Amino acid sequence: MSIQQGFVLTRQARDKGQKTTIELWVSTDDGPMQIEIEGEQPTFFIHQASMNKTQSLFAEHNLRCELKALALKSFEQAPLCACYFSTIAQSQAAAQLLEQNDIVTFEADIRLADRFLMERFIKGSIEFTGRQQIRNRYSQVRQAQCRAGEYKPNLCVVSLDIECSEKGLLYSIGLDCERDSRVIMVGAPQESIETTIEWVADERALLVALNQWFEQFDPDIIIGWNVIDFDFRLLDRRAQWNKVPLSLGRGGRNAFFRSGNNQQGFISIAGRVVIDGIDMLKSATYHFRSWSLESVSQELLGEGKAIHNVHDRMDEINQMFRHDKLSLAKYNLQDCVLVNRIFEHTHLLDFAIERSKLTGLELDRIGGSVAAFSNLYLPQLHRAGYVAPNMHPEDWIASPGGYVMDSLPNLYDSVLVLDYKSLYPSIIRSFLIDPLGLIEGLKLPIGNHADTAIEGFRGGQFHRSKHFLPKMVEDIWRARDVAKKNQDAAFSQALKIIMNSFYGVLGSSGCRFFDTRLASSITMRGHEIMKTTKKLIEKRGYQVIYGDTDSTFVALNSAYSQHDADAIGQQLVNEINAWWKQDLAERFGIESYLELEYETHYKKFLMPTIRGSETGSKKRYAGLIDQGSDEKIVFKGLESARSDWTPLAQEFQQTLYMMVFHDQDPSDYVREIVERTQAGEFDHQLIYQKRLRRKLNEYEKNIPPQVRAARIADEKNAQLGRPLQYQNRGRIEYLITVNGPEPKDYVESALDYQHYIDKQLKPVAEAILPFAGYDFKQLSEPQLGLF
Repeated sequence: MSIQQGFVLTRQARDKGQKTTIELWVSTDDGPMQIEIEGEQPTFFIHQASMNKTQSLFAEHNLRCELKALALKSFEQAPLCACYFSTIAQSQAAAQLLEQNDIVTFEADIRLADRFLMERFIKGSIEFTGRQQIRNRYSQVRQAQCRAGEYKPNLCVVSLDIECSEKGLLYSIGLDCERDSRVIMVGAPQESIETTIEWVADERALLVALNQWFEQFDPDIIIGWNVIDFDFRLLDRRAQWNKVPLSLGRGGRNAFFRSGNNQQGFISIAGRVVIDGIDMLKSATYHFRSWSLESVSQELLGEGKAIHNVHDRMDEINQMFRHDKLSLAKYNLQDCVLVNRIFEHTHLLDFAIERSKLTGLELDRIGGSVAAFSNLYLPQLHRAGYVAPNMHPEDWIASPGGYVMDSLPNLYDSVLVLDYKSLYPSIIRSFLIDPLGLIEGLKLPIGNHADTAIEGFRGGQFHRSKHFLPKMVEDIWRARDVAKKNQDAAFSQALKIIMNSFYGVLGSSGCRFFDTRLASSITMRGHEIMKTTKKLIEKRGYQVIYGDTDSTFVALNSAYSQHDADAIGQQLVNEINAWWKQDLAERFGIESYLELEYETHYKKFLMPTIRGSETGSKKRYAGLIDQGSDEKIVFKGLESARSDWTPLAQEFQQTLYMMVFHDQDPSDYVREIVERTQAGEFDHQLIYQKRLRRKLNEYEKNIPPQVRAARIADEKNAQLGRPLQYQNRGRIEYLITVNGPEPKDYVESALDYQHYIDKQLKPVAEAILPFAGYDFKQLSEPQLGLF
């Protein structure tokens, strides 16, 4: 039996008679393979002191279990024993029974398939051997043995999109992948030159054809836009109504759709992974003003859909289905192609693969920082003689957040930004912060030599050699440096997100390793580092005007050329990094991995006040950067950086700041914009865009303007026989009129120009004009003639 390599697509464990079966679907160079591992025992742990009572309870309830005392301890140093079961059902019943009888269990929440892979350090890539049989379009491997591998898959991806009526009746399904590109359409056959169309008689035949397509072309990955909560939710509903099993899985398995507590949809398809474009972009830390396919594709690709207006879109789709099915097929397939191109442009699938290879999480897992940490940490912890603790939300004590300094508001020449590279991970590395390190460190005295513990905060202290997290951070850090050098953006981004998530995990009550001594020893050390950095800079005669988590803003007290500012910035970081190396060696006997970097020189920099106050603001600033032959203004937290400000406010801010930063008199410009706004010249730039974060009927008190506009819109939609748009969240575009907010599509009243002057132009201007010696009120009021 030869050793083969593959990549895990889906995992599942179930009971088969009186034993378990773990099923892994794996992508290999020889096609898809179904790996079956039989007889793995579901396991959890209890205190040895509870063994007798547990045995009695199990006997009383006819639960078969092997109890075995182990050389494993809890974090409280209590000896533990393992409970081994032959089936998942018995393990779940036993855990529930023990909980009802106040017997503490450990790691009872870890699923069998996850534990199998985790304990073997299998993270995406897998090596396996076993008895192989050829099935229809796949191979089955039984009595398998598995271990970690180093295999990068070449996955077949299909982009799927459905078109339907407003009542959810299916018109067509678009499918675009390298093996085939077509639209399955309900209707009488017509000849099509542009689009490959498979014609079917009715909706039932459409679903049958979809099943056949998946069996024939056999993709590994299904992608789409809101593909789970919309496309698969509707496909599942229509399949049930038509009594057609949605057998999209490998081996003819049916897809399984379910809704979570918050009505979020989940889809399981044996041997295939469904990845939603919106969710995966968010996981990769992308941000867009709007998450519609039209908006994202325009921003990323410079192209989008042919239909923009929601009403026109629904009406036009209905019209096309009745009278021009060839155009509907073209439109349907275009959506599929756009999603494929977005995935290619952003390397999203590469990102998902690399993340899975790093953490062992499923390809389609969204978020999952806590699960990723547990996957990486638990197997190492077990080998060190410990079992993971349980979550204790009732003991949760919040740790301080990142350090934010009071700012010194003003308009400055030459401001440098100095950033600590990955501050929290570097604190973990330097001060050896680690869950096991904390438990072992508490046994030792505090000091600065080899036989002592390193002091943390809130009673935390850390062992110098018994730890895993600092090494995990170091490995990821080095891998990221290599990825950046190789310009492997997807891998680099996956590494960055995972490394930066480690602090968040330790500071989250949803993590079994949460301990305020861990999280506080990171954040409070960060506070100490930032305050010390400020003192070191000010000793050199410069002024620290703001500090935020890991960034320090330094005013050089006069204007400097780019060359001279760069030299000062580089000198500062070199001196401070050397200072930390000496300080940590003397105080703690440890090596410093703190790395301050010179980030930016702003030729001009505005640190505004809090609106209507003399106090300096936080997380809000703007600065002018010299980019060789070009210049750029960076806005942070100010109006143009936020999606809920109008295009007029954003354009006004950009121009006004550029004038002030170049010492130009903005008086005429401000007057002109105010007058032209009042004259109605900018009506097309006065549209607000806001997201409805709840269902429309859930807003009862303090009704915000976007909700009032959405209610008007849906009242009009109902009157016109159009589908309601805003009942279940969504994004609304509206304007403010003399009669209040009105939706963009149904504006009936005159616009309230004074609202836009007071609420959009005035805040932008008042943030910067006073620092340049101007007053918005004087500039914007009508000029009085002389009589």
